[in-house]
Amino acid sequence: MSDPEADVRDADWYGEDLSGREHTGVAFSGVDLSETTDDGAVFTDCTFRDCRFNLSRHTEAAFVNCTFTGCSFFQAELTDCKLTGSSFERCTFDLMTVTRGDWSFVGLRGADLRRAVFTGTRLREADLTGARASGATLVNLDLSGAELHEADLGGADLRGSDLSTLDPRTVVLAGAQIDITQAVALVTALGLDVRPDAPD
Repeated sequence: MSDPEADVRDADWYGEDLSGREHTGVAFSGVDLSETTDDGAVFTDCTFRDCRFNLSRHTEAAFVNCTFTGCSFFQAELTDCKLTGSSFERCTFDLMTVTRGDWSFVGLRGADLRRAVFTGTRLREADLTGARASGATLVNLDLSGAELHEADLGGADLRGSDLSTLDPRTVVLAGAQIDITQAVALVTALGLDVRPDAPD
């Protein structure tokens, strides 16, 4: 059921089970959600400011069109979650693990994802402009239509991810791990014409 309160400040929800809860249009400020567990909770059009999600576990939860500002996701785990249309500003994602789920249209502009792990996640048309993801694990992602201008992907594991809209001239890719299909796509994006070996 929906929370009738429009504003939740400095609440201590440490270790609580949030499964099945529904919140719409609620403003959360300074709330401690560390080590919470969550199976199927739904947050819609909510704002989270200076909240802590450290070591929390979310499964099939939804944070739709939510805004996160100054929040911490240290070692948080999100599995099969829906975050479409949500945006993140000044958040930390150290050792956060995201498995599958739909993060389409998410705003991660300038986000520090260097120690984050995303696997099999849909990030269609996500805004990753200027994202710092050097050394991150970004495997088997659907990045179709994603904005990656000036993103730092150096040393990142990108294998299996859709890089069809990535312009290699506008991102840092040195040392990134890619597969053969991606290599061909990137070479084509650079305007090169790959042909068989020249005859002797």
